[in-house]
Amino acid sequence: HEILSNPERRREYDRELDAPTKSASTGRAAKIQRNLSQDVNLRLEDFLRGTRREVRVNDPANPLGLEVYELVVPPGTAPGTRFRLPRNASSAGGFVQLRVKALPDFRFKVRGSDLRCDLKIKPERAAQGGVEMVRSLTGSMLRVPIPRGVSRHEIVRIPGEGLPKTRGGRGDLLVRIIYRVEVQIKRPPRR
Repeated sequence: HEILSNPERRREYDRELDAPTKSASTGRAAKIQRNLSQDVNLRLEDFLRGTRREVRVNDPANPLGLEVYELVVPPGTAPGTRFRLPRNASSAGGFVQLRVKALPDFRFKVRGSDLRCDLKIKPERAAQGGVEMVRSLTGSMLRVPIPRGVSRHEIVRIPGEGLPKTRGGRGDLLVRIIYRVEVQIKRPPRR
């Protein structure tokens, strides 16, 4: 009662109580935030050609605010690849781990290192078979062999035209064949 009734002694008492808990909690938070992970979205072409990106990382425990890093993605990098960069001087000893992911694309859907796209053809072409053209990821035109009597939503695989793979090589381009079935309605003869 003697310490708490005196305002000066009470402040000193409170400071002593707060001191160990503050240092322990800040030490724990700093240790947790020492290594950070973040995803970086890239265009599909960037995986083939390579790119440089300025990446901003926000660490709530860093009093200086945003940290800026330059990420160099070499040509032939596979989606999901992780890059480990040392952190700035304010957080020395830690790392920023950046994982590259593919941005959605209007032409292709990504599944691992494979790309998927649709090819609309006429029902006559599906019945007869033949060759159609589709634009690749690099912009060149690819020949797509259409088997005779191909069914709707059947997949034609073009090897080596997808995104880079982790262990080398490239995935495949999967072309889904789409066409409308013509339906003819005949009226029964009148009696």
